[in-house]
Amino acid sequence: MADSAASATAPSPATRRAQARTAVLWTALRTVLDADGPRDVLDVGGGTGGFAVPMAELGHRVTVVDPSPDALAALERRASEAGVPKEALRAVQGDLAGLLEQVEPGSVDLVLCHGVLEMTDDPAAGLRAVAEVLRPGGVVSVLAANRTAAVVARALGGHFAEARRALSDPSGRFGAQDPLAARFSEDELTVLLRGAGLAVETVHGVRVFTDLVPGALVDAEPHGAADLAALEAAVADRPEFRAVAGRLHLLARKGGAGGAGGAAGADE
Repeated sequence: MADSAASATAPSPATRRAQARTAVLWTALRTVLDADGPRDVLDVGGGTGGFAVPMAELGHRVTVVDPSPDALAALERRASEAGVPKEALRAVQGDLAGLLEQVEPGSVDLVLCHGVLEMTDDPAAGLRAVAEVLRPGGVVSVLAANRTAAVVARALGGHFAEARRALSDPSGRFGAQDPLAARFSEDELTVLLRGAGLAVETVHGVRVFTDLVPGALVDAEPHGAADLAALEAAVADRPEFRAVAGRLHLLARKGGAGGAGGAAGADE
């Protein structure tokens, strides 16, 4: 009976794989979230609340800005099911381009900008808006598609012409059917953040292996997902591995109280 109850509450294989995909991100974010008590968090493009709801459960005040009304409705249902108080999580329809119309300047401690820059027409303008809504000393978490990883993935899938296109295309796109507007290198993301007056503090590779290893292989091992997450953590800050990571994750800080001095600090 106890075994049945345990199996009923145990995470599914798909959930365990998803946790392995985001473990590096959560480890990095906790260094910001745990610093000074409850934080004001803005999740741009936060969708159904994969990050927003757990952060609200931890006691932080979270605003999600997303263009999809369906995603925001799902977010509110998810928050309600998790027992998150309504005052702890706010859903706003909008996007990165119109951020300053939705969020007051200098009102946020942490901005999540995950999977957004590769979908926007003007990443530089978007990051300038992010910098404006941050308080002095506030932090932005940027997660963006890595152009090198796209080359590797297309080649491993047998799409060699598309791999060459992604390699040479200025935006890192593999063709007209590519769903992303752009992919980035670590240097390109660093330049964009510095241009917005934000000092890069840490860089990690995310999904170095999880985008390449078939889920069936992970599930075949008793502790496959946990071991995969541990491996991802072990290589996340090693340049030779993050060069081929599916996503690049950067934490950058706005100069001011508790900050590193903006663009000048990034150059040091």
